Amino acid sequence: MAGGWSRDGAIHEQIDASVDEAVQRARSQLANGDSALNCEECGQVIPQARRKAIPGVQLCVACQTALEEQETKAGGINRRGSKDSQLR
Repeated sequence: MAGGWSRDGAIHEQIDASVDEAVQRARSQLANGDSALNCEECGQVIPQARRKAIPGVQLCVACQTALEEQETKAGGINRRGSKDSQLR
């Protein structure tokens, strides 16, 4: 049952669309092709186990972690404009 002005199922469609978008964004960021022998950021040797586990890897673990932390801080969803937050 939908609430307010939305039709039945609209909320689930919006959630599904958000999840699909996040999956597509994550897939687009996956590396492909040949793995680098040395990290593109710091130049350290990338261990063979990492190159084998993640085809197309270009960064060492430390640089990849730093990059992901930056992306986490910069990204996100602004929930201030959501209907739920306006009702509180």
